[in-house]
Amino acid sequence: MLPKRLTDGYVSFMQGRFANESRRYAELGTSQEPDVLVIGCCDSRVAPEAIFDVGPGELFVIRNVANIVPPYEVGGEYHGTSAAIEFAVQALQVKHIVVLGHASCGGIKAYANRVAPLSGSNFIGKWVSLVAPAVEKAGESSAPDFITRLEHAMVSQSIENLMTFPFVSARVKNGLLSLHGAHFGVATGQLQVRDPATGDFAPLLQADGRTPNPAAFISCA
Repeated sequence: MLPKRLTDGYVSFMQGRFANESRRYAELGTSQEPDVLVIGCCDSRVAPEAIFDVGPGELFVIRNVANIVPPYEVGGEYHGTSAAIEFAVQALQVKHIVVLGHASCGGIKAYANRVAPLSGSNFIGKWVSLVAPAVEKAGESSAPDFITRLEHAMVSQSIENLMTFPFVSARVKNGLLSLHGAHFGVATGQLQVRDPATGDFAPLLQADGRTPNPAAFISCA
């Protein structure tokens, strides 16, 4: 039996959203054509569909620990994130990829603080070892804002790693695909976007929470 919260939520979904958008769901039953791939963290507090207030079929979403894109490589057997990127770019031909980091990221903290393994397999430790190249970008590790800067740096590192995928870089160079970085403040709701020229992050909205910040808005266009 599913947890009661999920059962109640599904009943509400069927009576509300599904009933109101049944035609849209019928269309989605045969195809999907999202323009945007979001690569985010699996943290329960950072749901891209909620943050961007989108409907069904609008986003193709990949979520993993610390929103990491691994470098392109063909060794080994299992590449869940790479497989999803391949499908989004090659089959769905998305026009945008957004790497979405967030505040208080447990995966980033686990790497920065050298947290002890949760099991003998140490799956998390092995995965977040991919954060290592971002550390130099983040600057002085003793600074009070180091974790935030490392979260930002990991977004930039993931974008760099995306460009190691031949089918991604080819579409970017041909003007068919754009790469973006963003960082979500869980407690504040503030979304910062990455300037592709400088790598700096700036709030998407101004202090009133409603007016776009011109510099940030342009950089994520």
